[in-house]
Amino acid sequence: MLLPLPGRPRLGQAPLLAPLLLLLLLVGPARPISFQLPGKARKCLREEIHRDTLVTGEYEIGAPPGSSTGPSANLKITDSAGHILYAKEDATKGKFAFTTEDYDMFEACFESKLPVGTGRMPDQLVILDMKHGVEAKNYEEIAKVEKLKPLEVELRRLEDLSESIVNDFAYMKKREEEMRDTNESTNTRVLYFSIFSMCCLIGLATWQVFYLRRFFKAKKLIE
Repeated sequence: MLLPLPGRPRLGQAPLLAPLLLLLLLVGPARPISFQLPGKARKCLREEIHRDTLVTGEYEIGAPPGSSTGPSANLKITDSAGHILYAKEDATKGKFAFTTEDYDMFEACFESKLPVGTGRMPDQLVILDMKHGVEAKNYEEIAKVEKLKPLEVELRRLEDLSESIVNDFAYMKKREEEMRDTNESTNTRVLYFSIFSMCCLIGLATWQVFYLRRFFKAKKLIE
């Protein structure tokens, strides 16, 4: 039995490296979002997330420069129905995690509690690092628990990423089917409405002809 030489890929193995490297690039680390939060202001970030998806996040709110009271802001994460998934008053720094139950639009809102005085109050710096799906999984902990090698961990990540991409395409296909069904239903309703309108116009025109004919006969204008 022939064994491949170390450091040399076997025949048919090299073409597989390109898609694997591409998937690795797609799983690049997500960058946190930072913005300035003025006093007595409210800023929200929205994102659509699929169902049964793990969502994790870290946030940090910095105190305004020259302020002795420290940061003062509230954090609330809700879905489109208004259900509170995470809430924290006087938030400074922390983490959150939840699993979505359905495909929905989720909103993370930061509300400043700093009083607005006569002078301009310096803005607070808010840093939010929110991840979901493959990005939210801690593969280091998975490797420790399951005693996986580095290559096996990368393969697990690629497997999860591939599954996520397949789910995204399946969802897009489902939405396309729903849109097609909606268009076909709308076209059918428009067709029936057009036929009904034509029948009404034909009936109205026929009634007008008979009515005018009786009217002219009553006036003895025609026989």
